[in-house]
Amino acid sequence: MLRRKIETRLLQWRQEPERKPIVIKGCRQCGKTFSVMRFARQSFQHVVYLNFMQEPNLANAFEDSLNVDTIIMNLSSMIATAVFEPGETCLIFDEIQECPRARTSLKFFKIDGRYDIIATGSLLGVKGYGGSASIPVGYETVVEMFPLDFEEFLWANGVSEQVIEYLAECLHHVTPVNTALHTRMRQLLLQYSVVGGMPEVVSSFIAYHDMNKVLSIQQSIVQGYEEDMVKYAPENDKSKIRECFESIPRQLSRENKKFQFSVVRPGGKSAHYLGSLQWIEDAGIIRRCRNLELPDLPLDGNAIENVFKVYMLDTGLFMSMLEQGTVASVLQGNLYGYKGAIFENLVADIFSKMGRKLYYYRKASGLEIDFVMRYKGSSTLIEVKSTSGDAKSVRTILSNPDKYHVGGAIKLGDYNIGRVDRLLTLPSYLAFLLREY
Repeated sequence: MLRRKIETRLLQWRQEPERKPIVIKGCRQCGKTFSVMRFARQSFQHVVYLNFMQEPNLANAFEDSLNVDTIIMNLSSMIATAVFEPGETCLIFDEIQECPRARTSLKFFKIDGRYDIIATGSLLGVKGYGGSASIPVGYETVVEMFPLDFEEFLWANGVSEQVIEYLAECLHHVTPVNTALHTRMRQLLLQYSVVGGMPEVVSSFIAYHDMNKVLSIQQSIVQGYEEDMVKYAPENDKSKIRECFESIPRQLSRENKKFQFSVVRPGGKSAHYLGSLQWIEDAGIIRRCRNLELPDLPLDGNAIENVFKVYMLDTGLFMSMLEQGTVASVLQGNLYGYKGAIFENLVADIFSKMGRKLYYYRKASGLEIDFVMRYKGSSTLIEVKSTSGDAKSVRTILSNPDKYHVGGAIKLGDYNIGRVDRLLTLPSYLAFLLREY
């Protein structure tokens, strides 16, 4: 059974005396329903589960009135086993995007205060809300959930808290990780890069270590995403959304300096595809990494809105979209034509699932930094090297402190911990511990 961080967040929510209904949003199949149900059954005497996708008729309970007593009366007549006991009943609104009025009702459940509500939604960013339905701003707590991050993947593979604390100590004191653990962590990172964090995929990997099974499940999930694009996207955008999505491996393998709409289709322009790309991002499938005018704080203020790269949120799903045989090559440490693209997407996965926004820096002069982030109060350059390699742009920027106001640089690659002046070298597997802002 996979341990998930979202359950700690739900426990914190349960302990809040003035808690609001909580909405867990995230991409499809990232484990929302399983985690919510497990938590609710452990924390409440009674759980009433509504899945608006599987049973669309449940939406009728919210149709005539949003009065809480009326809703409860309607639900009790529709769900024979439901028990509604004030203070002891949690209602689960699963796939709430399918019933906009249920989302609106959260305001009235909060005001009423007798029942706790946990809602989940996979396409909250892309499903329209029509008619009289409205989002209950100020009356709900929205939390984003991701597929398993690298730390959760480590837990699933039996890595203890004590080991993670030891790694954090090594990072803090800039001392090398012992050889045996260093070797094991390198192996786990390569495995995570191809398995990713989809719960069904991780569970299969842990049980069988069969990469063919892993790939089959990943491709099924990707196919499900493509079906969602056909089902939920506006009619005029369906084909454009698919084209944008299917271009992502080509965008990254070419090591483009930004997302190029001409790669989506020859002659493609941003005016035709920008909304389609936004749809995929709102569905929780990709993350944009924006170029910076300067690698200086505030990063959001220095971001160039229309110049960006695109990474898949889950590294395993990205790997499943590449040509056959790529997984075996990566597990053996051979990247060939993909060069650093796979490890860039891996680091983007790790940072995104930490809740970090993604930025990079590139100028026409040739200066290029893979990622820039706020770390320990300063702008910090992040270079990603699949193997040991040069960091010429980093050295150039660090040698001109009056022009580039950065606090230091971190080079992530296939080596142990070390430091030379303001350049900290780290094994890539420690990226998940760069938590300080």
